[in-house]
Amino acid sequence: MTKALFFDIDGTLVSFQTHEIPVSAVEALAAAKAEGHRIFIATGRPRIIISNLGALQERGLIDGYITMNGAYCFVGDEVIYKSPIPVTDVRTLTDYCAKRDIPCIVVGENDICACQPDERVQEVFYEHLKVTVPIPTRQLPDAVEGKEIYQLTPFLVESQEREVSPYTPNCEMGRWHPAFVDVTAKGNTKQKGIDEIIRHFGIRLEDTIAFGDGGNDISMLRHAGIGIAMGNAADHVKAAADYVTDTVDNDGIAKAIEQWVMKNGK
Repeated sequence: MTKALFFDIDGTLVSFQTHEIPVSAVEALAAAKAEGHRIFIATGRPRIIISNLGALQERGLIDGYITMNGAYCFVGDEVIYKSPIPVTDVRTLTDYCAKRDIPCIVVGENDICACQPDERVQEVFYEHLKVTVPIPTRQLPDAVEGKEIYQLTPFLVESQEREVSPYTPNCEMGRWHPAFVDVTAKGNTKQKGIDEIIRHFGIRLEDTIAFGDGGNDISMLRHAGIGIAMGNAADHVKAAADYVTDTVDNDGIAKAIEQWVMKNGK
């Protein structure tokens, strides 16, 4: 039975230690693809800063992408789903950031910019995530004026997130890092992305397997036919999964694919 495999990037496919996809994971995905299974990316990153999947892309292993936590999904050059944040909520959230000098990453359909960046932006995006694409700096509110915004990433701590949430009722907030929160339109999660992908390909939900390690992966781990958390995931993420594999650096992806795809898929 053909399976649809959905992979988070950072901390799942890509190691935070080496900033690369383990060779064992690349070979496991290639073996699954050769058996007819489909491989999809499910990430909080927008397309413009997906710069660490070359080992898979060069071999043509990826069938489609869920990006911006479900707000923007595409297959090849075809956009199969996109849903911007309502303008009123964009203004509310960016005004909140502007008044408090809070850094905020603003993502449109084909562009990204950093507003009011401080050392945390450098630390997270360039040092922790190893983003290789330069992120230009722009001023709020110019960065959002007259544009469709698909994701905002304000550097809000949890208390600030709780403060602003009641005033942004049309937003979905997903946190996988203590320093910031990813914001999309209400209902846009990786779970939504899975639904859009399987609708496009005519795949049954029970034939899906999701792999993740962060808080923004919980919706898809619970929603997929099988949810697999990485061994390096936080406890509350592991609790949302059906199975916990080894860590990304200890061949967790290869071990899970062997057990849940290659053996069970025959």
